Order: sequence, then structure tokens, then C-alpha cells
Amino acid sequence: MNKSVKLIHIISKGLLSGIMLMSVWAYLFEHETSSQNFLAFGHPTHIIYPLALAKILGLIALWTKGFPTLKEWAYAGFTFNILIALLAHIVVKDILVVVPIAALVFVAISYLTYRKQLAFDKAGQ
Repeated sequence: MNKSVKLIHIISKGLLSGIMLMSVWAYLFEHETSSQNFLAFGHPTHIIYPLALAKILGLIALWTKGFPTLKEWAYAGFTFNILIALLAHIVVKDILVVVPIAALVFVAISYLTYRKQLAFDKAGQ
């Protein structure tokens, strides 16, 4: 495995994880602010806790060895979540639109380097 690809993968996955963990923190420990933000974006507030749980489970899937299908689903879930967040920030003209843009870049880089790792591992067998 090319060490630079592996390093890029770990860094991008780490940065994505940081963004996801910050949102989970806000959902769980700054619930009132999160609720107000969700309402401002036009989203229902009852999805905040399930979304926090889904993000935690997705991160566990990304960082656990094995389970390639579960990782694919986690990447897909993060992509859909980030795209919805990006559109919500754009619609309300929120300056924090840079956060979902960065998260989308990190999820793309992490996923592409993950696929390269899988291809290398498969070719090495």
C-alpha cells in the first residue's frame, strides 16, 4: 500500500470524524441551540437524537477493521447527511456553509482513498 495514500486516508477520515463529533456534541449537549438551528433550516427537531446516534455508529463503522459493506453504507449515509446540511445552509444563506463543504471534501477524499486501499489489498492477495 502506498504510504502516502494511507496517510491521506487517515488524515481525511480524522478530519471528517472531527466534524461529525462536533455536530454530535452540539446535538447532545447544546440541544436548545441545535433545535433552533434545525427549525431555522426547516428540519424537524425530533430527528436530532437519532441523527447523533447514526453519526456515532457511522464513525464506529469507519474506524473498525473489516466490514466493507458497513463502511460503504456509512460513507453513503455521511454523504447524504452532508449534502442535506449543505443545501440547508445555502438556502438560509448561513456563513457556516463552509463546514459542510469541508466535510464533503473530507468524505470524498476518505472514501476514494479507502477504495484505493481495498483495491491494493485485493491485488496483493
